[in-house]
Amino acid sequence: MTTIQGIKQVRGDITVPGDKSISHRAVMFSALAEGTTTIEGFLPGADCLSTISCFRKLGITIEQEGDRVRVEGKGWYGLTEPSEILDIGNSGTTIRLMMGILSTQPFHSVLIGDESIARRPMKRVTGPLRRMGADIAGRNNGEYTPLSVRGGKLTGIEYRSPVSSAQVKSAVLLAGLAAEGETTVYEPEVSRDHTERMLRSFGVDVESFNGGVRVRGGQSLQSPGHIQVPGDISSAAFPLVAAVIIPGSHIVVRNVGVNPTRSGIIDVLREMGADLTLDNEREVNGEPVADIEVKYAPLKGIEIGGAIIPRLIDEIPVIAVLATQAEGTTVIKDAAELKVKETNRIDTIVAELSKMGARIEPTEDGMIVYGRTPLRGAVCDSHGDHRIGMAAAIAGLAASGETIIQNADSINVSFPGFFTTLRQISE
Repeated sequence: MTTIQGIKQVRGDITVPGDKSISHRAVMFSALAEGTTTIEGFLPGADCLSTISCFRKLGITIEQEGDRVRVEGKGWYGLTEPSEILDIGNSGTTIRLMMGILSTQPFHSVLIGDESIARRPMKRVTGPLRRMGADIAGRNNGEYTPLSVRGGKLTGIEYRSPVSSAQVKSAVLLAGLAAEGETTVYEPEVSRDHTERMLRSFGVDVESFNGGVRVRGGQSLQSPGHIQVPGDISSAAFPLVAAVIIPGSHIVVRNVGVNPTRSGIIDVLREMGADLTLDNEREVNGEPVADIEVKYAPLKGIEIGGAIIPRLIDEIPVIAVLATQAEGTTVIKDAAELKVKETNRIDTIVAELSKMGARIEPTEDGMIVYGRTPLRGAVCDSHGDHRIGMAAAIAGLAASGETIIQNADSINVSFPGFFTTLRQISE
């Protein structure tokens, strides 16, 4: 349980923890590559530590101290059969990408997670992997954990994903690297492309085209030697929103990844009227990086839907907070994917913000937020979902009185030191 006091403004020059998606992939690809890789800026949150734990059980030597990691890669077929179950904790990225990798290995493994993972749909991954020849079993015919994977010879496929999901795309592409022939994944809208960018930095030929991605089988990974992980824009979104909605605020968040498949939050902030600039734009390990500066500005409600949704799906809880402080109505649609996150994020964020006086209602695929509404302190619950907990905390900064966040420990999944950062910028 953590207590948040409403404040007058936020000011400061800060950094945020390393990108969660990139941290996962950096460890995975380094383990599968030939050679040693040093990773700096790694996110030492619970999810990414689950990835390290799994690869250690697969016979990979990994040294980790804070945000610095050293991985002794053994090549694609250097993994060994685990003697125990691979527990991925609460990490959807770990389990889905691991299924793609383990489907190619000549041994048996079992994947399990926590109660939240046990409710999350896996058939969107097990389905295409089975088409490629993988032997995967699980509850409800492979829909839920625990999942048993017997790897073997795979054949490349063309897969038209019904959802735009980087996890689904990545799992199929990774399996495709060890499959016979070519593997192509088509998506309704482009999902985040960290896998494609990082594979290229490991020497893999990846073809991206309008509507899809293609790889050919039989390729190996070669370590680039060093990977620098940028700050996570999904984590940066929380202090950025605080600065935009609290009068007199001004912050700079340094070294943030601004990959265009992830930067929908920047587009939304600008469209709503935020005073936001990108400085020191550059590229690090194939990923665009910049410093983001924001100042308070009056906001207006907008409609958010369509192609932008995959680019900001993780930021929608804090965008809902943003919308409570905008003049007019904000409509979020085409975001049914929120129902299968750590919680049903549509219902959960509506319930928590309603406690604080927000005028917000759920829809089948999103929500409607009526602004501008003064928020008041309340007792909120993360429900074990890190992004719900952080969104409630940001709302608490903008609210009058005191807000209590129950089950706040869940925030460590993606933003260790979150409350320390809030204290640094609070005035």
